[in-house]
Amino acid sequence: MPATKTKRATNTVSRQRQPLDLEGVAEEIEALLSKYAPPLTVRRDAKGGFHLYSEKEIEVEGRKKKEMFFASMVPQKGYVGFYYMPIYTNPEQQALFKPELLSLLKGKSCFHVKRLDVELKKQIRQALADGFKLYRKRGWV
Repeated sequence: MPATKTKRATNTVSRQRQPLDLEGVAEEIEALLSKYAPPLTVRRDAKGGFHLYSEKEIEVEGRKKKEMFFASMVPQKGYVGFYYMPIYTNPEQQALFKPELLSLLKGKSCFHVKRLDVELKKQIRQALADGFKLYRKRGWV
């Protein structure tokens, strides 16, 4: 009987997830975003957010704008928010995303990231590259 208890205890421990490293996730996403500054402008906020904007006068749907939001990282209590405007301005871009990244999409342009493995990091890197290319094509950068 003691061997059974030990085995159950081991199984319980192995099923437990490692604690979240949200600070590490935030740092990695910020590093991915940083590659686009310049030409994009960085803005930081008091909560640790890292935001990228194009500060170019543009016209979107007949309205003139002095800037265009691109993407950001915002630390939250239980996840890191990865906000990605190209998916909002170009919804068909969503079809390019793999299921791992798409499953994190909450709303129209916010991804809730709790863990960042090699594959997910690769997908975010690719999304940023595709979005930046789209902004360049539209003359927003």
